Amino acid sequence: MALFINPVLAESSPKNSISPDEFYLLAKIIHAEARGEPFIGKIAVGAVVINRVKSKDFPNTISEVIYQPLAFTAISDGQFKLEPDLEATKAALSAIKGLDPSNGALFYYNPLKTTSPWIYNRPVVNQIGNHIFAQ
Repeated sequence: MALFINPVLAESSPKNSISPDEFYLLAKIIHAEARGEPFIGKIAVGAVVINRVKSKDFPNTISEVIYQPLAFTAISDGQFKLEPDLEATKAALSAIKGLDPSNGALFYYNPLKTTSPWIYNRPVVNQIGNHIFAQ
């Protein structure tokens, strides 16, 4: 069953507004990547996506960031197909409204699961739950 996303919730202000489809994708990636993490960690994962959209080094939309090749493990391992829960939806809304507990991070990883050594060379800016957030 798909979780209904109210389009009004997907628009916090003209500057930060996104379509209901983009909002849904953000909630899905948060759910897929941060299930089991504290709520603030879920917001931080959403903030990383938003930070990438704002960065000149990444694509310009949430969907382009999420579907960028090799960007998120949840895309390749199928977890992205899961429907987001209410907590992931609330975390997405918080990230869209500008809450950024990642401290401006563009990357995050779980050091117990990460297999790509390049990530360890990124400057760490925060740790929340099992995720390390980096620039």
